[in-house]
Amino acid sequence: MEQSVSQQSSNTPRGFRVQAPLVDSVSCYCKVDSGLKTVAEARKFVPGSKLCIQPDINPNAHKSKNSRRERTRVQPPLLPGLPDDLAIACLIRVPRAEHRKLRLVCKRWCRLLAGNFFYSLRKSLGMAEEWVYVFKRDRDGKISWNAFDPIHQLWQPLPPVPREYSEALGFGCAVLSGCHLYLFGGKDPLRGSMRRVIFYSARTNKWHRAPDMLRKRHFFGSCVINNCLYVAGGECEGIQRTLRSAEVYDPNRNRWSFIQDMSTAMVPFIGVVYDGKWFLKGLGSHREVMSEAYDPETNSWTSVSDGMVSGWRNPSISLNGRLYALDCRDGCKLRVYDGATDSWNKFIDSKLHLGSSRALEAAALVPLNGKLCIIRNNMSISLVDVSSPDKQVESNPHLWENIAGKGHFRTLFTNIWSSIAGRSGLRSHIVHCQVLQA
Repeated sequence: MEQSVSQQSSNTPRGFRVQAPLVDSVSCYCKVDSGLKTVAEARKFVPGSKLCIQPDINPNAHKSKNSRRERTRVQPPLLPGLPDDLAIACLIRVPRAEHRKLRLVCKRWCRLLAGNFFYSLRKSLGMAEEWVYVFKRDRDGKISWNAFDPIHQLWQPLPPVPREYSEALGFGCAVLSGCHLYLFGGKDPLRGSMRRVIFYSARTNKWHRAPDMLRKRHFFGSCVINNCLYVAGGECEGIQRTLRSAEVYDPNRNRWSFIQDMSTAMVPFIGVVYDGKWFLKGLGSHREVMSEAYDPETNSWTSVSDGMVSGWRNPSISLNGRLYALDCRDGCKLRVYDGATDSWNKFIDSKLHLGSSRALEAAALVPLNGKLCIIRNNMSISLVDVSSPDKQVESNPHLWENIAGKGHFRTLFTNIWSSIAGRSGLRSHIVHCQVLQA
């Protein structure tokens, strides 16, 4: 072998370097993944060679490394009788509601579903499912949460909220990368304002830590722009109780950094991202109503007082370049903002006026599978199709569809929660709603 290499080097033009073979110097190519059904006839990858490129001189060399390889070669297939690539093609088609059970089958399945490859493949093939995650404050002040599966119309169990957020007030909630739900800031009843940041992964079904914010704050505004998390304003203990400071978290760099301060201190009570800007509406230091907009491209804040802000109602959302808001207390009317006239116009009416009790009040408006999803404090959920603004609900009842509360279990759950919410008033209500994809 040395002679053949030297002859090749002598016949090689000057200045041209021969690349060494990409093979472990103490390994035999005929052993490469020979136990996997997806790799057959390993010899063809080194045509014209003998059985071994270089035999092992020291049989004890890299013993631990070879032992790991041996264990990898003899591991059982994901599905008996199928190559692993075909097995994965089958597993990614299993409904998301069953993924919790798949992780319990064996270690290989658990590792597969814990990695990014499995869910990235589901997303690229259009198989990822969106679930609605609801955080609510119960009658005793405790924070609990549930996930709603719109395909099977079932509420799914989740791991408990971490202890530091079990009774927190005024904390933020946002989604990054489509599958990571962040809880940040807030006020602990005993320790006061927090800088703590945690996130839940819909892919691993577990909670994880993230870098703390730069400033303690609660009852602040937050949004996501270009997959970066922005927070601004709020309150904190001390002389300067109302804050002007703002900061941003970049998950790619895994760090927080300050951005331009707001024009004036504010405690926001509503916010939305529209037309590339972040709009906030809240109370100033003297409890006056004020509004500001942040432009991430120029890193600047400007005061706003146009028709969009004056007619702004909570909850609201921007979807496909249009800004929507719920008009009445029970969430039965949907309005859309018209930039040409700087006014809010009536968009669609459900024709179902459910009442104005706290239990029936619309608590959140989120996008779900291309539609607007309305979540009320009694845990009922409605979908609104906004793709055809010219159609009327009377002739097209599918435009406004109630998807929660169907079936025995869901009806029982909804009725019980509605009863609790109706009796307890402000003590039992939804505080955050988000949509995660997996």
